[in-house]
Amino acid sequence: MHPQSGKLYLVATPIGNLEDISFRAVRILKEADLIACEDTRRTNKLLSHFAIATPRLSYHEHNEAARTPRLIGLLREGRNVALVTDAGTPLISDPGYALVSACRREGIEIVSIPGPSAAIAALAGSGLPCDAFFFAGFLPARSAERKKRLRELSNLSTTLIVYEAPHRLLSALEDIVALLGPRQACLARELTKIHEEWLHGTLVEILDQIKIRPKIQGEITLLIEGREASPSQACWPASVKEHLEKEIGASGASPKEALKAVAKQRGISRKRAYQLLLEEKRLHQASSLEPGRAGFTSGAEDA
Repeated sequence: MHPQSGKLYLVATPIGNLEDISFRAVRILKEADLIACEDTRRTNKLLSHFAIATPRLSYHEHNEAARTPRLIGLLREGRNVALVTDAGTPLISDPGYALVSACRREGIEIVSIPGPSAAIAALAGSGLPCDAFFFAGFLPARSAERKKRLRELSNLSTTLIVYEAPHRLLSALEDIVALLGPRQACLARELTKIHEEWLHGTLVEILDQIKIRPKIQGEITLLIEGREASPSQACWPASVKEHLEKEIGASGASPKEALKAVAKQRGISRKRAYQLLLEEKRLHQASSLEPGRAGFTSGAEDA
């Protein structure tokens, strides 16, 4: 640690209700030499509310590569820098990793000021197991990449937490239901704000509620029970193809009837199950069906 260096303070800020800021956070923001903000316009509202006049500098994903050396230089000179994001705890699906990593390499002291986090607030009130959880941040925006990520997450036995943008929520939920089935879930929207809302039920039930809404707004946190939490899903393969083969092997049903059963178990339509089957085939570049399964695709397609 450089004896003359300043300190980097990671300051958690409210996710909605300004009363959620801590006394310590306000004091640090007032005493710091500089506040690095994800968006200075949004942070200005918070600082103005608490009469904080500390100089500020923008620091976000588009300029962090250029701004990090500048902030490191100020810290080396003995300046204290407070890092804040638009809402919540810095680095949690927000900028700051490059700066914190650089400080660790330089031996510059880092002080974390705990406070609001949408993921933790939603988890505590979700009614889902809290003893262990996996925070996946934002899912990929594109459906193909999102499905790939969901397959990677599908075998987790702990509560899964993801963030989602309102304009992508419907399409994301459709993919989540298709790949994870009717697991228990909780959707928390606009936490700590005037229009705070909680939706509880299976993923299918939550999707049905979202479908009938003309517009979706606000910050969204989605929590999903782990795979082992639901006995009906405990033996599901992540792949629809493997699930279908298992169903055929166990029941002796035709491909058409087996696909119907798989779709029902996963809480999706037969058409959707077949679409996923084709997507998996393209994804793995399968050139032909397994021996003894001739007519498998055409039979499923008729379902």
